[in-house]
Amino acid sequence: MFTNKSIDFIYFPFTKESDKTSNKKFEDQGEHNINNDILDDLLKSLGREILKEKTPSVQELEQTLQEIIKKKGKKNKFNKENDFNYKNDSNPSDSNVKSNLPIITHLIREGYLKNSEKWLSSKGFAKIGEKILQDILKVLKKGDFGIHETKNFGYGSLLLDTTKKYEIGDDIRLINIPNSLLNSIQRLARENGKVEIPIKLDIEDFEEYETIQDVRVSIVYCIDLSSTMRYSTLYGDLSRIEAAKRALWSLYILHKKYFPSDIINMIGFGALASKINPLDIPYLKTFEPGVDFLHYTNYQAALRLAKKMLQKNPVENKRIVLITDGHPSACFIDNDKEQQKILSQRPYSHFYIPDKNTINSIKKSHEMNLDIHSGALVYLCYRYRQVDQFIGERTIIEAKKCYKKGIQIDTIMISEENSMLSYVNEMEKYVKGRSYYINPDSIDKMLLTDYINNKKKFIHSKDNF
Repeated sequence: MFTNKSIDFIYFPFTKESDKTSNKKFEDQGEHNINNDILDDLLKSLGREILKEKTPSVQELEQTLQEIIKKKGKKNKFNKENDFNYKNDSNPSDSNVKSNLPIITHLIREGYLKNSEKWLSSKGFAKIGEKILQDILKVLKKGDFGIHETKNFGYGSLLLDTTKKYEIGDDIRLINIPNSLLNSIQRLARENGKVEIPIKLDIEDFEEYETIQDVRVSIVYCIDLSSTMRYSTLYGDLSRIEAAKRALWSLYILHKKYFPSDIINMIGFGALASKINPLDIPYLKTFEPGVDFLHYTNYQAALRLAKKMLQKNPVENKRIVLITDGHPSACFIDNDKEQQKILSQRPYSHFYIPDKNTINSIKKSHEMNLDIHSGALVYLCYRYRQVDQFIGERTIIEAKKCYKKGIQIDTIMISEENSMLSYVNEMEKYVKGRSYYINPDSIDKMLLTDYINNKKKFIHSKDNF
């Protein structure tokens, strides 16, 4: 075994003859000792790579990770360079392919990756998500949101930023010590004209933090997977869909860490909608244009599916957040009368009935079970910077139905142009919701801020009744 304190990346080769001849190359591959700094860089790179529209293979990933090691200037000094270099002649279908991928092998053994097309493990998902969340929280002013980090997950009361006078019999652990000391100093200054050390505390000086029972919130985030979401942002190196996935990823980690009693669900939608497993957020893909009808944008599909999901949850505070880069360009046709009305005004209109081949193809390529029960016929009509009148009306009617069920609807527009915001503003007026226009580069900070502020809003509004 070789050791060198000046090296951050160390290779430990096996020397036993039995190790060399074993058919289990995966188990026999050398191990690496990666220090925390390099491991952080590797995990951050994994996070960037997995957000791409085309998820890299493990072979492509190995090349990227090798480059990180080289940039760090940590070269293998034990004449084992071939063990660190990616070999182009490896066969991805070979069950022993990882024997030529030393960094990937190490990360698999450490539990961050797995041997699958979806190569990120649940441990890797959580670890990378935490790093993304930490980066975002560094930018935000933590004090504004009352976030206090904890390693413990659980239920109970929430500690508010506001305080009240301490009463005998209350939990002494809730005393706000800085405010209590300040009260003592001010009292002594008034009474004696000076303050002496040690400070004499009086029970009347004590203040304690207010608490309130945690209010559960059920929320559904609906992310637009239409083809335009793959466009690159002008303000960063992430496309719209990549920026949105990064934001949802960090939001899910925030939810699990700070608000475990809340219920968060996610939906991906184009012309049809599908529930998304949060662990699949990094793998979300936009729908291909020109192949089928799914690359259109159907707010109604997202709202209907979200409403079904929210009605199953016995939670008072329910909310839908639409994340989109454009206005609706599709809606459901619920009866023949509606279809005939459209055809009488626009004879060349396009309609689509979800077919089994398309449904099965998307289930295989995107691993999404599209909701075909919310509507049997889809009306498609894209207008540049405009919304078709029928689609606009049906979408607002659907939003009103959600509002009548006590569901709050907010819309976040991620785009570099604000011309598409007018329709969203109109829709939100009918449901007393809010609409945001934000550059894709800032959506992660926007979503976290919005979620935390709404959490406090729900708590205080319930406290007032």
